[in-house]
Amino acid sequence: MKRAVVCGAGGFIGHHLVALLKSRNYWVRGVDIKQQEFEDSAADEFELLDLRDPEACKKALACEAGPIDEVYQLAADMGGMGFIHSAECEIMTNSALVNIQMINAASAANIARYFFSSSACVYRDQPIGDNYLSEDDAYPALPDNEYGWEKLYAERMARSFARNRNIEVRIARFQNCYGPYGTWEGGREKAPAAICRKVSSAGDGGQIEVWGDGSALRVYTYVSDLCEGIYQLMQSDITEPTNIGSDEIVSVNELVSTVAEVAKVHVAVKHIDGPVGVQARYHTTDRIRSIGWEAKVSLREGIEKTYPWIASQVEKDAL
Repeated sequence: MKRAVVCGAGGFIGHHLVALLKSRNYWVRGVDIKQQEFEDSAADEFELLDLRDPEACKKALACEAGPIDEVYQLAADMGGMGFIHSAECEIMTNSALVNIQMINAASAANIARYFFSSSACVYRDQPIGDNYLSEDDAYPALPDNEYGWEKLYAERMARSFARNRNIEVRIARFQNCYGPYGTWEGGREKAPAAICRKVSSAGDGGQIEVWGDGSALRVYTYVSDLCEGIYQLMQSDITEPTNIGSDEIVSVNELVSTVAEVAKVHVAVKHIDGPVGVQARYHTTDRIRSIGWEAKVSLREGIEKTYPWIASQVEKDAL
C-alpha cells in the first residue's frame, strides 16, 4: 500500500484526487487550511495546517506508519478570473510561500516523488485562431496575469529541486476544471460553476450577466478526467511540465447555451464589462496522451453531472 499526502485536500480538485487515490488502494492524508465544505473527505487522516508555515509542512509529511511515497501539492490561494484580477498580492504571497515551504519540506523528508499543480495561465494571451501551443511554448514567458507568473516561478523552483536534490518531480498545467463539490459562489468560483449558478437562479425566461462579449475561447476539463491525468502523470517517467485538458474548445457563449440546454430553460444574456482574461487557449496534449490518457467526459456530459448539484445548492441557499 502506497502512502500519499494531498495538499489542498479541502479544495475542489484535491478532494476528488483523494477519492481517486483511495480507490487505487492508497493510504491518504489530506492537508488543508480548511475542511472540504460540501462532502466528507475520503482521506484516512485529515490535518488542518497552514502550509505557509515551514513547521506545518514538516508535520504534514511526518508519518509514524512509515515513509510517505508521494506528495501531491495542489494547495494555493486561487479562484476564478474575478479573484485572480482582484487579489494579486494575496496570490503572489500566499501561493509562493506554500510552494517554497512544501518543496523544501518534501526534499528534507526524502519524499521519493512530488507533484506540483501548475496552470495554463503560464501561457501568453492568444488571439482567436492562433496556433496550438506545446509545453515548450511557455517560453519566452509572458503570462497574462500574476497567478500565471507565480505558477511559472513555482514550476522552476520544483524543477531546480529535481535537478539538485534526490526528489522526482512531476508538473501538470491544468486547464479550467469543473464538477460537483466545488466553489460555486462568492467570487472564487470558475466560469462553469458561475454560469450554472446564474442559470439556476434566473430560471426559465430569466436573464444572466456575462463578462465581456462571450467570444473568449476556453477548454473545460471535467474533474474526474483531470484527476486521472494527475495520477497517470505521477506514475509515469515524464519529467517535463505537461498539459492536461480536454480537446473541446468552446466560447463562453457556448458554455452558457450548454448549461441552459441541460437545465431545460431559456435565458437572455446581458454582456457587461468585467475581467475576461485571455482571448483564447490552444494547447497541445500530445505529452499526456503519450502515456495513454485522454479526456472521457464531454462538456455536455460534465455539465449534466455538475448542474444538478449546483442547482441543489442554489435551492438550499434560498431556503
